[in-house]
Amino acid sequence: MSPSQEIAATIGFDDFLKVDVRVGTIVEAEPYPEARKPAIKLVIDFGGTIGRKKSSAQITRHYKPEELPGRQVLAVVNFPPRQIGKFMSEVLTLGIPDADGEVVLIGPGHAVPEGGRLF
Repeated sequence: MSPSQEIAATIGFDDFLKVDVRVGTIVEAEPYPEARKPAIKLVIDFGGTIGRKKSSAQITRHYKPEELPGRQVLAVVNFPPRQIGKFMSEVLTLGIPDADGEVVLIGPGHAVPEGGRLF
């Protein structure tokens, strides 16, 4: 079983509530060739009080930067910022591995208001 298929330890509902997953709309995307692994730099608009946040995502296998603006994605917005090379990633954009382990973005099936929280 690969690490992505292992079941994590059981947690309480209060632990789940600590992870703040929100929907945002990608407003900018550009290649990030300086990253250790091929990546795309994203600016995601979460609206309201969260606003626009930056993220580095290893999604080059399935996505081109010019195709991403306007796409809604889910991201964890309450992790501390993380330095990715020379880029400061402010949110963790969420995805699921395909059969080859390449990232497929997660987003709502219908357009929803920016900033909506996953529950």
